[in-house]
Amino acid sequence: MKELLVYLKGYKKECILAPLFKMLEASFELFVPLVIATIIDKGIGNGDKTYIIQMCALLIGLGVIGLICSVTAQYFSAKAAVGFGTGVRHALFKHLLGLSFTEIDTLGTPTMITRMTSDVNQAQNGVNMVLRLFLRSPFVVFGATIMALTIDVKSAMIFVIAIILLSFVVFGIMLLNIPMLKAVQQRLDGVLSMTRENLTGVRVIRAFCKEEEEIEAFNKRNETLTKQQKKAGGISALMNPLTYVIINIAIIRLIWVGALQVDAGNLSSGQVVALYNYMSQILVELIKLAALIITVNKSVACGNRIADVFHIESSMLEKEAIHTNQVKVSSNEESITFKQVSLTYTNAGEESLTAIDFTAKKGETIGIIGGTGSGKSSVIHLIPRFYDATSGEVLINGINVKDYPLETLREKVGIVMQKAVLFKGSIEENLRWGKKDVTEEELQAAIKTAQAEDVVSVKGGMKAEIEQGGRNLSGGQRQRLTIARALVKKPEILILDDSTSALDFVTDAKLRKAIKALDYHPTVVIVSQRASSVQYADQIIVLDDGQLVGKGTHEELLENCEVYNEIYYSQFKKEVEG
Repeated sequence: MKELLVYLKGYKKECILAPLFKMLEASFELFVPLVIATIIDKGIGNGDKTYIIQMCALLIGLGVIGLICSVTAQYFSAKAAVGFGTGVRHALFKHLLGLSFTEIDTLGTPTMITRMTSDVNQAQNGVNMVLRLFLRSPFVVFGATIMALTIDVKSAMIFVIAIILLSFVVFGIMLLNIPMLKAVQQRLDGVLSMTRENLTGVRVIRAFCKEEEEIEAFNKRNETLTKQQKKAGGISALMNPLTYVIINIAIIRLIWVGALQVDAGNLSSGQVVALYNYMSQILVELIKLAALIITVNKSVACGNRIADVFHIESSMLEKEAIHTNQVKVSSNEESITFKQVSLTYTNAGEESLTAIDFTAKKGETIGIIGGTGSGKSSVIHLIPRFYDATSGEVLINGINVKDYPLETLREKVGIVMQKAVLFKGSIEENLRWGKKDVTEEELQAAIKTAQAEDVVSVKGGMKAEIEQGGRNLSGGQRQRLTIARALVKKPEILILDDSTSALDFVTDAKLRKAIKALDYHPTVVIVSQRASSVQYADQIIVLDDGQLVGKGTHEELLENCEVYNEIYYSQFKKEVEG
């Protein structure tokens, strides 16, 4: 949590003024019992109405000044806390975007969302509470005790004993409760993770009629969380009755001792009332302090969880710049080269890719085909360096991808993911992700190449709104728009990762023909399970269980690659039968 306090540096003034004004408010509050004591002793005792009115006006004045101080303190503490939360959130978001796919896969989406939302909010709330109450509550407790000592030392000893007993209760319950609250937060992570999974996959759940099973599973997790919360809440619930018992016993003792002192002429009635008020102030502030400590501990736990994410560094080391003398493009103008590349994912039991070796020349179309889980996506994820090869080398234009700055490398690559992802906004805003300063002519050209002209016209033009994730589009429409987005940047290497699966064969063929006719001649990598999508490629790579089992043209592979034969003829037969 200490590491996160750096985000309060810009709010030093607020961090000083917030507790200062709170202590000023507390100071005025400590004078109230003394004023009431003088009203009772002098005003009521002497029947002096003018004095009573003057003292009541003083009380109102103290209240107004206290209110102004309190509001000012609230303003400064809220400003500092919100600024802290904003800074942490921005930094965390930037850090998460800088992590490689390996770290993102390890963390998991639900965990990252929880850190960005619930944990940051809890840490922000902790900062706010600390600035407002951390100094105020102890100040009032000790201030009330000192003020009581100024009235009567013997009676004030009751305060000292009560504070010691209350401290044992408050801090004892707190020490028992904090580990339980941490466990509750972990259980909450599990419930949130399951909720997100169910909401994301609601269509699949309904398709398999699994609603009742998922509700039952959710109820079990929720019940476990509820039991944990009840257990923690039960311990917390002991605080109020125990503190009230101690305080009430102390008040009874105080009134008893005070009455004896009044009879003896050592104390006045007003002073006894003042002592009673100071005891009440101590009770209120200790309960506030206990709640504050629990909140702070939850905030510290959440802050540590956020700090743990900041400690995770990207496994990809990035070069700052690339010098022109490093460029060693081979004579045959190799665009993509894989040299005995192997890949093992983190915590995976075995290799996902083994000794992959092939070369693609500039302007060629490369097809990658294989069964489900054969490693097709793993191969193309190594090109823009989403993952680093465990062994071997991946070269772009003769340079190892590890020697490129990531931004430079990814400027060269346009990739359309297997799952078409669009963002909330207009069609034009989504397409401009590829290139901010793209012209209208270039946009239209990309849309035409991607066979997406009808999508734009049906939706009402370039300003038509797309919902989050492209929910208001069909699968084929989403795929064509994501292809257009990749084409907008005119990449040297265009990767289509099974991104035409929702297109019919005619549209798929037109798309490939249009890409082939592009004037800037990109190297095209088509990943597909359809043999028809890759059969006209200049070179086809056949994968099976992470190994390269075939490489060549369509005709060559039909002659010498058994895996390609199985894929091609199984699909060919289906097409004929259809």
